Amino acid sequence: MGQAIAFYTLAACILGFGVLVITAKNTVHSVMFLVVNFLFVAGLYVLLGAQFLAVIQVVVYAGGIVVLYLFVVMLVNLKRPPEAHQDRRRRGRLGVTCSLVVLAELVAIAAYKYVSPAAGLPPALPMGPDNVAQVGMLLYTDYLIPFELASMLLLVAMVGAIVLAKRDL
Repeated sequence: MGQAIAFYTLAACILGFGVLVITAKNTVHSVMFLVVNFLFVAGLYVLLGAQFLAVIQVVVYAGGIVVLYLFVVMLVNLKRPPEAHQDRRRRGRLGVTCSLVVLAELVAIAAYKYVSPAAGLPPALPMGPDNVAQVGMLLYTDYLIPFELASMLLLVAMVGAIVLAKRDL
C-alpha cells in the first residue's frame, strides 16, 4: 500500500513538473523544472529497485544534459527579434520528406511488432544484487552497435554545438 502511494505521488509530481516545463514563460525556469522532473524520475527508479538507473539518471540527465541545456539557453539570445529574410539554403521539402520516411519506418516497426509480438523483445534481466554487471554485459555484447551509434550521435551533436557557438563568439 505504501509503495502504491509513493508511486502515484511520484507520478503526479513527474506529470506536474512536466507540464511546468512546457508552460513556463522563462526558459531558465523551464530548465530548472526539468531538473526537478529528472530527480523525481530518479526517485521512481529507486522505488522500482533500480538504484543504478537512479544514479545514472541524476548524474547524466540532471547533471550533464541539463547543464548543456543551460549553456544553450545562455548562448542563444532569445530576446532577439525574428529575422526579416528567409534563408535560401533552407530545404523545407527535404525536411518534410525525411519526416514522412521516419514516420513510415515507425509505422512499419509497429506493424511488425503487432504481427509478431515476440520478435524483437530484449532479453529479460533477472533482478539481483549484480544487476549492474548484467546491464553492462548486455550493453557491451547484444547492444554494442546501438551503444556505439548513440555515442557517435552525441559526439556529432557536441561538435556541432561547439561550431555553432564559436561562430557567434
